[in-house]
Amino acid sequence: MKKPRVAFFDFACCEGCQLQVANMGEAVLDIIGLIDVVEWREVMSEKWNGKLDVAIVEGSITDPHAVERIKQIRKRSKIVVALGSCATIGGVNGMKNNYVLDEIRQYVYGNSYQFFPTEATKAVHQVVKVDYFVNGCPVYIPELVAVLKAVLHGIPYDVPDYPVCVECKLNENVCMYDRKVACLGPVTRAGCNSWCINNGNICYGCRGMVSNPNEKGAQDVIAKYNISMDLIVNKMNMYNKCREIG
Repeated sequence: MKKPRVAFFDFACCEGCQLQVANMGEAVLDIIGLIDVVEWREVMSEKWNGKLDVAIVEGSITDPHAVERIKQIRKRSKIVVALGSCATIGGVNGMKNNYVLDEIRQYVYGNSYQFFPTEATKAVHQVVKVDYFVNGCPVYIPELVAVLKAVLHGIPYDVPDYPVCVECKLNENVCMYDRKVACLGPVTRAGCNSWCINNGNICYGCRGMVSNPNEKGAQDVIAKYNISMDLIVNKMNMYNKCREIG
């Protein structure tokens, strides 16, 4: 049986999620044995311009060239997988959307800014159809493996739509709010096994918001611990600015 052709692509990102894939250890060998990787800049120099069964895309879409490039990748791919926060929700690059774009260009490129076109940062699905989402910054390897298996079996993968707090309680973590620290777990999609909190950090919201967050409950928690709402909004802004774009 012919192995599916798979390629990895990167747009505006740090490529840390692709490094997560490369660092999967033995699990990556099991998956690599089932597919034909034809392009992956992190680990190989070969390029592929033909049809693809699966395109795995890291990074957000931030300029006209990227828009055209992702559209071409979509046209020649049966399945598109958005890999990591930049691809799934726009990620930290979305903070650019807080500012006037010409001002940002001038700040970054100086007097030559007119030679560097830009536009509002978008997640991949805000430009083309995406079939599977692997959230997180970086991606959580057990979830990544589960999504890749779903892709290879041709079955859906449903991203959890309940908050990280559910996983945090199952892992018997002490609530960060009880430690007097603001955390975005109450409104952030689960699926990471509360990875950050398990290791003593807070949830920064890198997986995006649940579709129907318990805003009243979150407000009650914030008020109980006398935490500034502006602080919470600023933390949400770090990863979730692109949700405002249709």
